[in-house]
Amino acid sequence: MNLISIFNQFPDQQSCIAHLEQIRWADDPFCPLCGDHDVARKVEKGRQGRWNCHGCKSSFNVLSGTIFQGTHLPLQKWFLAISLMVNAKKSLSSYQLARDLELTQRSAWYMQQRIRATMASDEGELLQGIIEADETYVGGKPRHKNKGSKRGRGSGKTSVVGAVQRKGEVRAEVTDDVKGATVL
Repeated sequence: MNLISIFNQFPDQQSCIAHLEQIRWADDPFCPLCGDHDVARKVEKGRQGRWNCHGCKSSFNVLSGTIFQGTHLPLQKWFLAISLMVNAKKSLSSYQLARDLELTQRSAWYMQQRIRATMASDEGELLQGIIEADETYVGGKPRHKNKGSKRGRGSGKTSVVGAVQRKGEVRAEVTDDVKGATVL
């Protein structure tokens, strides 16, 4: 996404909150603390997107448990920061991000750290449905074809296991071995 499309799609805080609610909950909001679906929208002046949980009696919003939790910066600036970081060819310094979004350098650095940590985390949804998995071995070929040179297992090459969800996502990971339990 480019910056113009972000400005057009998310012109204010409420549109950002509505987008996050749609992504996170669709039409079935739940409490991030206890998981209860018995929740109701809270009506308060000046506070947008608050919810009450009837199960654990807590108050929460769509930002609870995300990188945006506890932020005082507008969500539009967060969305712009994510776009700038993703679209940067090499990297983006916190000083440059601060200039682009009219923030302090410390705030820009803080945002970058949270965004990078989330990008690096392995917290993804599990593949579902029919999954196909296979392994491959990555590494250079031997210079001379000897009768004793091995291919595949036992060759000393790096093993990579891949899994694909039919008509869906693909995941690949370097593994120490390719035993059934590891692949599973």
